[in-house]
Amino acid sequence: MGAESQAGGLDALIDGTMRPVADAASSFIFYSIELLGVEVPLIVLWLICGGVFFTVYLRFINFRGFRHAVDIIRGKYLNHDDPGQITQFQALSTAVSGTVGIGNIAGVAVAISIGGPGATFWLIVAGLLGMSTKLAECTLGVMFRKYEGGVVSGGPMYYLEKGLALRNWPRLGKSLGVFYAASMVIGCLGIGNMFQSNQAAAILIDVTGGADSLFAGASWAIGLILAVAVGVVIIGGITSIAATTSRLVPGMALLYVLTALLVIGMNYEKIPGAFVAIWNGAFNPQGISGGIIGVMIIGFRRAVFSNEAGLGSAAIAHATARTKEPVSEGFVALLEPFIDTVVICTITALVIITTVYDPALAGQSVAGIELTTRAFASTLSWSPVPLSLAAILFAYSTMIAWSYYGLKAFTYLVGDYKIADIGFKLFFLSFVVLGSAIELSALIDLSDAIVFIVAIPNLLGLYLMAPLIKRELSAYEEKYLS
Repeated sequence: MGAESQAGGLDALIDGTMRPVADAASSFIFYSIELLGVEVPLIVLWLICGGVFFTVYLRFINFRGFRHAVDIIRGKYLNHDDPGQITQFQALSTAVSGTVGIGNIAGVAVAISIGGPGATFWLIVAGLLGMSTKLAECTLGVMFRKYEGGVVSGGPMYYLEKGLALRNWPRLGKSLGVFYAASMVIGCLGIGNMFQSNQAAAILIDVTGGADSLFAGASWAIGLILAVAVGVVIIGGITSIAATTSRLVPGMALLYVLTALLVIGMNYEKIPGAFVAIWNGAFNPQGISGGIIGVMIIGFRRAVFSNEAGLGSAAIAHATARTKEPVSEGFVALLEPFIDTVVICTITALVIITTVYDPALAGQSVAGIELTTRAFASTLSWSPVPLSLAAILFAYSTMIAWSYYGLKAFTYLVGDYKIADIGFKLFFLSFVVLGSAIELSALIDLSDAIVFIVAIPNLLGLYLMAPLIKRELSAYEEKYLS
């Protein structure tokens, strides 16, 4: 399948919309209410409320705890004898590899094309709020993780079951845990697998000649190569995944960020004007997409879909971290939305605003990948090559991380058996090939919708266990930060 037809599904996902073939699932998860004349998706509102609640409830820990989080990553409190399977830096790398993806390249472009530069401001705000949610869910991930045969398992399905049982809601906790796990198993095949391999194939075909590419009409071959590359890593479990992502994530992020900073630096005279446009557009958008509320929702929606704060997926990786203090891993996790949204998405926005953004086109949806590529190429004619390489690496690392998320959800449902482990990995890899070779349709729409459905039980559990989180945080701060 050619790159043009494959890429058609990208902006449908990036823009937060779903194709008609999955109307039942998409209308449920993206159901909206009208607020001051603007359609606000309920799932976005649900995730934003979580960020606001935990930021206030935990006394702005996203700002107070930032320096301490960096100290932990630097190894200041490192103890190799602490329980767990991987280092805290490796846990962070694994989780970041699952969030930093094509959306950071294309999604920001769509947000700006619809909401103008002001959407960037609200994207940053949402990223900062998401830091508090990440701390809450990843703290619980370590608190209620399970050890069995030297293997650590954790995530929302475990803390919903065990944590709510501790709060005297055992049946509710078990039901929410099973619902979360089942949804994650289905959802990981879409947004964390088929979508990634599909877009990686589309990008590779495009950068190697489009219709004249060696892979034109043979995208399944790209999928097969990706499946082998993913399989080599995931067959070794979380230690192999963590070892790979701890090397891959810094490299791919550095490649993208340095290229972007070079473009911004070569247009340095436009930087002050870009920040003015972002600020003015956030509070005085001149009616674009419903005024201030419209631009705010566009920015928030792009951020919450990018950093996954509130979905609980990152807690599955962080649960395996080597630490005896659950809150310390929460501090590490709060860096993820900052890296993913505040840094990488903002840099992407500045590239676009300082190069090709045209205010006359504000309010019109355009192809995300196309606009971002055009922005880079306008300054550096050779930049589409490293940009494409970064996008493919983003897709690859996302598949690695989401294979682990899906596996842990699957083994929660059926048990930690060797045959279940191998069977799921082979099943996951088969979908890597399938995703690259077919036009995305009902299955991927449904699985993508289900991934966002998991935010409902996850955040509900976080609210109910908020006193536990606050108590753990207070004890930790008294011990380490007093």
